[in-house]
Amino acid sequence: MMDSKNKSIRILITGANGQLGYEFQRLFDKEGIYYLATDYNELDITNREALHYFFKNKQFKYIINCAAYNDVDKAEDDIDNCFELNAKAPVYLATIAKNLQAVYVTYSTDFVFDGKKNAPSTEEDVPNPLSVYAKSKLEGEHGVLHIYDKVFVIRTSWLFGIAGKNFNTQVLGWAQNRSELAIVDDQISAPTYAKDLAYFSWKLMQTQKYGLYHFSNEGIASKYDQAEYLLKQIEWRGVLKRAKTADFSVKAKRPPYSKIDSTKIKNIVGEEIPSWQSGIDRWLEERKGWL
Repeated sequence: MMDSKNKSIRILITGANGQLGYEFQRLFDKEGIYYLATDYNELDITNREALHYFFKNKQFKYIINCAAYNDVDKAEDDIDNCFELNAKAPVYLATIAKNLQAVYVTYSTDFVFDGKKNAPSTEEDVPNPLSVYAKSKLEGEHGVLHIYDKVFVIRTSWLFGIAGKNFNTQVLGWAQNRSELAIVDDQISAPTYAKDLAYFSWKLMQTQKYGLYHFSNEGIASKYDQAEYLLKQIEWRGVLKRAKTADFSVKAKRPPYSKIDSTKIKNIVGEEIPSWQSGIDRWLEERKGWL
């Protein structure tokens, strides 16, 4: 928890130990903004009774929900828990935010689209989720937007940050132990640096222009492109080969093309969004001090 001179802004972060929650903490620490950071051990957002007890006699101006069930393949067999965290819990929090008249922010995914458009999806495009994970996220979106008006629902893609595991950390781990890697080139979207997502989210929150938004770093990449760029930056000497999703045994269907169009948030915030390559460069630099 951060205490500072700027106590007039009271912020709750749920899922604060994850990639995005951690970046919000760093952002608010830098800005000298008071916040309360909670994770599962402090607050189980799927437990309505625990939520009622936690919020009793508390006032928040912003509630930022960074908690999520993100294991896309495991979700296929863990349907109830996935829907509890991704569909029901965001609505519980939205209801509380409504009672407090707090601004509420929650996150969704590019996976709500089926990838058939083969062009960046806007907020107006009709979703068609292919997996349990994606369906749970879409249900959460609908529930939140239906129940309260002072809400930001922000879809993002291929998130990576300093805290926690992600595709970048997976690739670096594989590269340490192998001289040859095969990475799929038929899943296309855009890697998103959690630090940039937190920054643009905070800027957006202050506009009061509520609703549904897309945010990813600029540019388009396949998983192969992302791995290739990352491995080049660390001067890996191994062999990187192209592969197809069908070459691997995965339970959940993934959209072949799920790049999202971030024009709306870029125009409202009034700042250019950094490229995904810039995000990886900064992530690698910050990681040196983290390890």
